Amino acid sequence: MLILTRRVGESVRIGNDIKISVLNVRKNQVRIGFEAPGDHPVYREEIWEKKHQDADDTEMDAVT
Repeated sequence: MLILTRRVGESVRIGNDIKISVLNVRKNQVRIGFEAPGDHPVYREEIWEKKHQDADDTEMDAVT
């Protein structure tokens, strides 16, 4: 895992197509902006986990 320190207004690039920017910091929350092509979906962790859990459940239903 790469760990970086960024200030408001600073960004990180992933390859040529993805830019992650720190937009705002307030108390214990950080607002982050993502710029990515449409074929690179961006999910919050809890949404990604739910999506994959639902897919696993559907796959298991098909097997039984």
